[in-house]
Amino acid sequence: MLQLPKLQRMRNLASTEEAYEQCRQITAKHSKTFYLGTLLMPPEKRQGIWAIYNWCRRTDELVDGAQACFTTPETLDLWEQQLESVFAGCPIDDTDVALVDTLGRFPIEIQPFRDMIAGQRMDLYRSRYETFEELKLYCYRVAGTVGLMTSPVLGFDERYQTAPWNTPEEKALVIEQAIKLGIAKQLTNILRDVGEDAQRGRIYLPLEDLALFDYTEEELLKGVVDERWRELMRFEIQRARKFYTEAEKGVGALSIDARWAVWAALMLYRGIFEAIERNDYDVFARRAFVPKLRKLTYLPVAWLRAQAL
Repeated sequence: MLQLPKLQRMRNLASTEEAYEQCRQITAKHSKTFYLGTLLMPPEKRQGIWAIYNWCRRTDELVDGAQACFTTPETLDLWEQQLESVFAGCPIDDTDVALVDTLGRFPIEIQPFRDMIAGQRMDLYRSRYETFEELKLYCYRVAGTVGLMTSPVLGFDERYQTAPWNTPEEKALVIEQAIKLGIAKQLTNILRDVGEDAQRGRIYLPLEDLALFDYTEEELLKGVVDERWRELMRFEIQRARKFYTEAEKGVGALSIDARWAVWAALMLYRGIFEAIERNDYDVFARRAFVPKLRKLTYLPVAWLRAQAL
């Protein structure tokens, strides 16, 4: 795909409506929790989020997908060139059509997209992180950037934007909180997927944290669950929950028609921690997920928070 852009331009691409539908289907198939949250948004905003999600997923698939073994630094160079083409208004393939349309509707900058590609480059040559600060940079690139990509689509409350006490520094803080939500979600994914990542020889938990609880890389790769592991997981979950708490502070600055969806997504993702705890922290043999009925119970609470906070 990435090696034949000229050939792709020669064929007719999907219409804008068809492209958004493809993005919707991909979002619904691969991220049910996230998709549920997008359905709470107005149509134009949900379509924009689907287009961004699709691009992010395709970027992630280059390193984590079925064909990842064929991905090289040159592959990511070509992918970044395709990104430049999209931002220039020239879609290469069908779902690019939706992203080009979204870029025309909302003031989205290219740098977060470049940063995400840089995060995928890290996955090409790194399978371990010594410290949390190193992991945090990775989490920003592959997920915190999503907050920067989507904030222009979600929009900000007009009263917040025009209030004289909301200084540029305070507005920058809101953006920082959006980044923290992305980091929190990535930390959630890491804790949920420890077992799957171990099967691929990857350990995302900081090695300094493993050492703190006298737990070894070899034991993690073998899926050893004992009290040391449970204490380590409690430690990691507590830190990730702090990122969610910080992120909550910025939701109230968002446009009123976007808050419900963001609150719902925040609560649904954070609910994965409860599933991990119910599974007694065994993320090797059992995948943690939020049951559908429990997801539905979050929605009215999220709505109330969207109105009051």
